[in-house]
Amino acid sequence: MAINEDLTTFLKQGLERGLARSELETVLLETGWPSDQVRGALDGFAEVDFPIPVPRPKPYLSARETFIYLVLFSAMYVSAFSLGSLVFQLINRALPDPSVDPAFALQASRDVIRWSISWLIVTFPVFAIVSWRNDRGARADPTRRLSKVRRWLTYLTLFVAAAVLVGDVATLVYNVLGGELTTRFVLKVLTVALISGSVFGYLVLGVGTEEARKMEEAPQ
Repeated sequence: MAINEDLTTFLKQGLERGLARSELETVLLETGWPSDQVRGALDGFAEVDFPIPVPRPKPYLSARETFIYLVLFSAMYVSAFSLGSLVFQLINRALPDPSVDPAFALQASRDVIRWSISWLIVTFPVFAIVSWRNDRGARADPTRRLSKVRRWLTYLTLFVAAAVLVGDVATLVYNVLGGELTTRFVLKVLTVALISGSVFGYLVLGVGTEEARKMEEAPQ
């Protein structure tokens, strides 16, 4: 959300004169300023005991951070897809479809398994290493957590994971209502649910940790 420069200037001058944040907020709301803009502009100044207003670090966009997070999330997407594909093929081999030619199914399964394992061997270590280095860097420099690319990719992935989970459950209900439930199908539904749920949980945990840090850093 873009903050109006006039609003920021007004708040800065008010804070410099020693006016209370609540007093400034009240007068702005009374004159018709939207509450989200007022709160966003106030949050731009740290609540610290200092003679002049201290601006907070603002979300930024850098080519380096864009590259890092694109690599991180791409590796996570490919790893999740490859793991699901591998498990699907293992289920197909354990519970073959009688309507498919066994020789053809076996050959196709071998190719998919080889590709899935190959991608996992390459992409999962990339994801783990980049994630570890990025988290370590963010602990040393908390401003890195303000990356706009990180936020957008995190919430976009949360949306995709949530959509997959909802679609997975809807597909299960549809087949239950149609009486078309098989062991193969249930195992594949569980596979999708576990993988997408793990991705969702991993990202939610990261968002929750970030919010907890903000609460700890906020003045009491």
